[in-house]
Amino acid sequence: MSYPPSWGEVTEDRLTRDLTIVQRAKGHRFSSDDMATAFVAHQRAPNATRILDLGCGIGSVLLHLAWTHPAATLVGIEAQELSFEMLGENIRRNDLGARISIHHGDLREVTLGLTERFELVTGTPPYFPLDTADPAMDAQRAYARIEYRGGVDSYVSAGARVLAPGGSLVVCGDYRTEPRVLAAAGGAGLTVVARTAIVAHAPKPPLFAVWTLAFEAEPFVAGELVLRDADDRTTPDAALLRRFSGF
Repeated sequence: MSYPPSWGEVTEDRLTRDLTIVQRAKGHRFSSDDMATAFVAHQRAPNATRILDLGCGIGSVLLHLAWTHPAATLVGIEAQELSFEMLGENIRRNDLGARISIHHGDLREVTLGLTERFELVTGTPPYFPLDTADPAMDAQRAYARIEYRGGVDSYVSAGARVLAPGGSLVVCGDYRTEPRVLAAAGGAGLTVVARTAIVAHAPKPPLFAVWTLAFEAEPFVAGELVLRDADDRTTPDAALLRRFSGF
């Protein structure tokens, strides 16, 4: 199949056992943070029927949740034009247009216009502050990594705006940004009820974390997923994530 020349070299990869995803060979691609976010979100709200994914990029988390929640209808918001184009293609190629609607725009603005409330809201914000931007970086990758349109704070405040009572907000970020997550949660009237730390390669410290937020306080739960052990072998946790995707 041919794609717009502006996309550059494209690969067609399997996201889950049943879904494929188009992504640029040298652009923004799905990764372990997307899979971990979808995994934690599904564990938290396996029966959610209304799901919103903030800053959904090419659709990695959004499509995965559509697969794990076959009775749900979903909404995605993405501002970056190229990613939004590819998002539409990924929804079309997996025949999910009847269940997924998408908005092209800044999540901070789009959520102001949404009247519905969601049982599950997810987001994988950019990790890196503006002063780390590299002018030579591919623009699509840059917008997925650099906080040009805000970071985890913006995702938390936007998510709280459209979260249903009793719902859950699941966001991913640099493990070291937990103070920002806690501050943003407090400012939005939310409580951090769980944290899953993701260790890419033991015994190194966690690379990122997935936090679960809710309006009502709960006993805090701290978990961990280790993807490779000290001998550079894949772990049972890594196998768990693969099984979660149907592999």
